[in-house]
Amino acid sequence: MSVFYRDMWHCLILDAPIETYAAGRAARAAMTALPMPGPHRFLADPFGLWEQEKLYVFAENYDYLTRKGVIDVFIYDRTFNLLEKRLVLSQPWHLSYPYVFRHEGEIYLLPEAFKSGKLTLYRAEQFPFIWKEVPQFVFPIAAIDATPLFHAGKWWLFWTPPLPAPARQSVLQISVAPTLCGPWNNLGELYRDRAGARPGGTPWQKGENIILPVQDCTLTYGGGLRFLEIGHFDAPKPQVLSSSSLLPPPADMKRAYPDGLHTLAGAGKVTLIDLKKRQFNLTHHLRRLGKRVF
Repeated sequence: MSVFYRDMWHCLILDAPIETYAAGRAARAAMTALPMPGPHRFLADPFGLWEQEKLYVFAENYDYLTRKGVIDVFIYDRTFNLLEKRLVLSQPWHLSYPYVFRHEGEIYLLPEAFKSGKLTLYRAEQFPFIWKEVPQFVFPIAAIDATPLFHAGKWWLFWTPPLPAPARQSVLQISVAPTLCGPWNNLGELYRDRAGARPGGTPWQKGENIILPVQDCTLTYGGGLRFLEIGHFDAPKPQVLSSSSLLPPPADMKRAYPDGLHTLAGAGKVTLIDLKKRQFNLTHHLRRLGKRVF
């Protein structure tokens, strides 16, 4: 029965740029796995950047026992040796999708936290360990997997609505603002397709257009990735020009984690991904049942 299975994700660093991987030309790229977080836990949604010759990878650390995610950072040197791992952001609510980026000399973090009822932007007060909320950033909806992009002289935000629940896997919305802190104008629905609408990583530029990774949830949540090519950013509302085919996981990881791939994030000359397997775990569900009974 599916009730006795749970999703387990595993994060990897691929020594190839995101455009190379997306084009299927990184089959032989060296891979470095982030360490496993322990029993009943997984790491997912890796995003990163380089700072002073070190790679900082931020990821969701999810605990099935508390049913809540926190944000961890993993610090690597140039040869991908792990130097340090630490919890950097925890709230009473679930956190995931820690989109990290630079803007005007500052480093920002925009995690998914829709159960808090809002979308919160954080600025690094002491990178990468101390983050402070940016009160000037006001977004009217608790957007899911919000993906910011500065392009064509404006800030754009790709996101999925929290309600109704089915829209979380099938609807892509777009908003625009003159500055990072707004004011944000929602342009409405950009794309609707369970096979590829929910954001799934960092966009990149292709000529005047943008390529946005999105999740394929046709068979299961985070079952794979597709790419949307988005153009006409000078029009009242951009348009999706094409949707590419499903991106499979690396061949040598497919056997161990065959059930999903839902994040593709570029960080300089490397790419960060996560892979999924469905794991049978009767003990976990009996523990949850016991809590409900007693």
